[in-house]
Amino acid sequence: MATSPSDALSASAAPRPLSARDVRTLGLAALGGALEFYDFIIFVFFTEAIGRLFFPPETADWLRQFQTFGLFAAGYLARPLGGIVMAHFGDRTGRKRMFTLSVFLMSVPTLLMGLLPTYATAGYAAPLALLALRLLQGAAVGGEVPGAWVFVSEHVPERRVGLACGTLTSGLTLGILLGSLVATAVNTVFTPQEVLAYGWRVPFVVGGVFGFLAVFLRRWLQETPIFEELRQRHALVRELPLKAALKGHAPAVAVSMLLTWVLTAGIVVVILMTPTLMQKLHAIPAAQALGANSVATLTLTVGCVFFGVLADRLGPARALALGTLALLVTVQLFYRGVASAPQHLLPLYALVGFCVGVVGVVPAVMVHAFPPAVRFSGISFSYNVAYALFGGLTPLVVTLALKESPLAPAHYVTAVCGVGLAVALYLARTSAPGSGDAGNSRTSSR
Repeated sequence: MATSPSDALSASAAPRPLSARDVRTLGLAALGGALEFYDFIIFVFFTEAIGRLFFPPETADWLRQFQTFGLFAAGYLARPLGGIVMAHFGDRTGRKRMFTLSVFLMSVPTLLMGLLPTYATAGYAAPLALLALRLLQGAAVGGEVPGAWVFVSEHVPERRVGLACGTLTSGLTLGILLGSLVATAVNTVFTPQEVLAYGWRVPFVVGGVFGFLAVFLRRWLQETPIFEELRQRHALVRELPLKAALKGHAPAVAVSMLLTWVLTAGIVVVILMTPTLMQKLHAIPAAQALGANSVATLTLTVGCVFFGVLADRLGPARALALGTLALLVTVQLFYRGVASAPQHLLPLYALVGFCVGVVGVVPAVMVHAFPPAVRFSGISFSYNVAYALFGGLTPLVVTLALKESPLAPAHYVTAVCGVGLAVALYLARTSAPGSGDAGNSRTSSR
């Protein structure tokens, strides 16, 4: 996991403090990421309406839900290609250019989604068009998320990488919160009939418009100091960055993919799928389920920063172990508690949402795992391929498993948390003496 001396850049003797410029970069990057991630996930909050509008009315309820989640999953399947292409140019030509391009490529299909004809108007062309736009969204977010982690981590002092990655991840989850709030507002302001008629379109149109605002905001960001030093020293990788990452850093790839599985379990199951599942399993009204989801996502944004800071203080391995253990316990408490006492939905959801914040540790481990010359490509490949596999299949697996047990979502997350604990143990055992974690040997120009 540690980088070799030949990969390392020069490091200054005295670590510098977090500057005002670093804070502004973190703020702008996190806000732009929030707007883009809102565009990507708003789909999941309207799966019920989309399923009714984009598939034949005679379709069975379970099959309609399965098909709709399949469209949602398609976005994950497109992430590897978009991520690999953007990462290639990010390692070759610069982080900032790809960081701006990704948000533009997200805004266009989101806006078009809000203008699509439905099955009643266009027949099977409607779900096919929706599928195509969802694939474009997936390609865009495939470059956004790993690019954002690399961008902010290379701007801040090394001892603040956990804070930077946690803050950026918090911004991404803020996008989920925005989606939840907008969905709650739509379901509160409009009647169910109005939501089906036109209300579902509003979040997509708004997302597309605000996505272009994110493009404007990112014009104020500067290229990362680490990449600039690589360019000045002519230290950019000469072969294909992805080839170099796969050939020389296989353990880092494996660890990153397993941790991405942990991330998908927390985000996809607990945050994205649970509002719909609460409606289906316990007849909780949509507005109430989405309202509780908004609170859980708010605690998630706080949790990401908390666990990111914890990674800086204790090391990523210990922070990961504590966080996955907490998530394992609270997800069981949540699903079992709501089943027996639905009135406790809000506090239980807030608690498990905070523990999902362990995902803020994941990018810190990834950033430390790869050297700067192939960092974007290494993280992008590992994260996006794993997310395509685990994020794409998770909704389908959980939906099918629900036929056997209403606790299937909790059991799935619990099992994946076990994987996270195993990875944390591996990281602790492969730590350099005194470093606190194997990832703490991040090479940089600082």
